[in-house]
Amino acid sequence: MKLSTDILTHACAQARGLAIDAVHRCSSGHLGLPLGTAEIGAVLYGHAMVHNPAQPRWLNRDRFVLSGGHGSMFLYTWLHLSGYDLSLEEVKNFRQLHAKTPGHPEFGETPGVECTTGPLGQGIGNAVGMAMAGQMAAARFNTPEHPIFDYHVFCLAGDGCMQEGVAMEAAAFAGHQGLDNLILIYDANDVTLDAMAIKSQSENTALRFKAIGWDVQTLTDGHDLVAIAKAINKAKKAKSGRPQLIIAKTIIGKGIPEVQGTAKGHGEGGAKFADSARAGLGLPADQHFFVSEEVRTYFADHGKRLVRGYKKWEKAFAAWRLANPEKAALLDSAKQQPLAVDLLAKIPAFPVDAKLATRAAGKDILQPVAAALPLFISGSADLYGSTLNYIADGKDFERTERAGRNIRYGIREHGMAAINNGIAYDGLFRTSCATFLVFADYSRPSMRIAALAKLPVIYIYTHDSIGVGEDGPTHQPVETVSGLRVIPGLDVIRPADPEETAGAYAAALERTDGPTLLALTRQAVPMLNDIPVQTRREGVIKGAYVAVKETAPLTHILLAAGSELQHAIAAAKVLGPNVRVVSVPSFERFNRQPAEYREEVLPGACRRRVAIEAGVTALWRQYVGLDGQVIGIDRFGISAPGGTVMKELGITAEAVVTAAKAL
Repeated sequence: MKLSTDILTHACAQARGLAIDAVHRCSSGHLGLPLGTAEIGAVLYGHAMVHNPAQPRWLNRDRFVLSGGHGSMFLYTWLHLSGYDLSLEEVKNFRQLHAKTPGHPEFGETPGVECTTGPLGQGIGNAVGMAMAGQMAAARFNTPEHPIFDYHVFCLAGDGCMQEGVAMEAAAFAGHQGLDNLILIYDANDVTLDAMAIKSQSENTALRFKAIGWDVQTLTDGHDLVAIAKAINKAKKAKSGRPQLIIAKTIIGKGIPEVQGTAKGHGEGGAKFADSARAGLGLPADQHFFVSEEVRTYFADHGKRLVRGYKKWEKAFAAWRLANPEKAALLDSAKQQPLAVDLLAKIPAFPVDAKLATRAAGKDILQPVAAALPLFISGSADLYGSTLNYIADGKDFERTERAGRNIRYGIREHGMAAINNGIAYDGLFRTSCATFLVFADYSRPSMRIAALAKLPVIYIYTHDSIGVGEDGPTHQPVETVSGLRVIPGLDVIRPADPEETAGAYAAALERTDGPTLLALTRQAVPMLNDIPVQTRREGVIKGAYVAVKETAPLTHILLAAGSELQHAIAAAKVLGPNVRVVSVPSFERFNRQPAEYREEVLPGACRRRVAIEAGVTALWRQYVGLDGQVIGIDRFGISAPGGTVMKELGITAEAVVTAAKAL
């Protein structure tokens, strides 16, 4: 299709006007990016991208990620003009309560928004994940007769995104993997929020990206519609086996002469010049949120062209389904929610005399689970030998094996987590990743977004406590489990033995409305054979359960999570028949249970309670109350053998007995 420069020029002016009016109306927002990249938006949504506004989740659509989520009016404007279900009223309601146009784009809130962005650099990681998902899908489902997956992923990012470490982690990984369906457009306006970019950066971005395996094009005029279209077309057709970077030199806030090209153009500073800016753009003074009939007609006609392409794909897809029933069944399985009970049936019981670390139990559990869920992916930050989450017959994802199920991320914990979010946004694959639990702090910002966006990512994070031992306090995550428990929407599960670990995996995989973290031990733990296998497995799914029930009138309740449950059980044997032991592997799952179940497990009448966990103590107060005691570690750890550290810091059955008697 020939580029319609005249009408798209008008569309750019009107897109700028919509952004100015929306930000001016609410006196909040960011004008720099929407105004500075209007021509990029016009070419993408009005010419280059393959998509269907009537089917925003079409499997083979080109994906667009706005990494600089502060520039959300860019996205809302072009989604509205393109015909997505985003009315002009919603554009006018920018940043208002319950609008489809929140301050930063949010996945699931607005049709056409592919991911939740705002923290800079996250979108680049998400786009890498989406590109990976496209490559994985093509490898599994395409046939020579029917290449049903051949989409591209576009990502628009600015100087702020490019400075963030998460972006560079993801970009290096994309270059190494040769993700040639990824096109990153760098809005290089030489301005950051606080100052001109020269104050904080001086690298040669083109050389940097070439060095890590990208093809690079530089547009000296990022407002030239023809040049932008040619660059995007070249990037889409590239056969180099490299991801594509287009550096577009733009003017931030273009269209508001008083602030354009300066740091003042980044936010809403230019909104006070709205009237003169609108006049300069040729927009009618008496019509705010103006879109001409000419522009609407163009995008309506372009939409019809897009629908014709979509229907052509639909016919090919139908033929593919008929010719490939097994592949079609595999693709359909992506929509099916696995049931914990079914997964548990596939996991053999562990020998009663086993003495395994829960990470080692996880290795044995993962294999039958992965066989049952062929679209399940497992990655690790250079630690498969320690996290033990390698799918044995899954091969590695790499340039020559796009169907590989194991992703070697290298030492890139933050990039790994952001990329996993991108795979999860795409929706076909269930994704998981692994590292040591103490390094959750390196991936936490992406984990928080996964919780916010309700992505069913699974984190298999091991070496969960001072039981790590000799590596010392830098590697002993005394505060990390509690720090993760306070993230709304993130389930943290810390299983006590191999059978609880089986329940943890089943619970994590059954959940589809948010992320789950499994905190697994490095050290071996005993099988808790006092508790029936089924009770342990199913109890984890509920978050907490009665592990040992009293056989005389109840006087005390002992609570524990993870490897410390063994100490609570041992203490109960000393304290006598009036003592109940409650395993609490997941606070979040337990707190979601009906009040009746919670009262059944922790009857309010019994206030003599002791909790034990090898970590900070504060969060346990919700269960033990002010009358109870918590045995934990409100300090950093020690370098010594794990068992020695546990004893030195008072994580013992004897400590539980003493605390219970003191009540």
